[in-house]
Amino acid sequence: MLIQVCGLPGTGKSTLAARLADRRPVVLLRIDAIEAAMWRNGLTPDQTGIAAYSVAHLVALSHLERGQTVVADAVSAVGAARGGWRGTAEYAGVPLRVIETVCPDPIEHHRRVTTRTSDLPDFPLPTWEQVQTMASQYETRHDERLVLDTRRDLDTCVQDVLDYLDRA
Repeated sequence: MLIQVCGLPGTGKSTLAARLADRRPVVLLRIDAIEAAMWRNGLTPDQTGIAAYSVAHLVALSHLERGQTVVADAVSAVGAARGGWRGTAEYAGVPLRVIETVCPDPIEHHRRVTTRTSDLPDFPLPTWEQVQTMASQYETRHDERLVLDTRRDLDTCVQDVLDYLDRA
């Protein structure tokens, strides 16, 4: 199975994906980590966006073809990014499950974005202004997915995801 954990920065997708990886035997692919490695090797942020997704799709495919479950942690704000995950799952012949994280309270979302620290060396987190720009470009999803309001307790959110995956 390919599990796409998506949403704007600061909505809890990386925290959720990591906790899910602690609870189930999965391969965790994080776009931010791939981009951070690319930046450390001389590529600029303008060069890495689509390339990081392409790398993740191919790495995911190699694990999916070996029967492993993959959790992809990525904003996936637009149809093209989402289509890449869908195409990867289809090519591997596995189901795609989408988990979209949201934080509908703008004050809480702002607090999260402006107070968090990066766990990736030399990886700058987006500013609130950059997140707002992403939000204005974030295409509304219409596919089947579990939408999680991450203002709730993390363990409750993780259990909701596990229940959703088990029903699938």
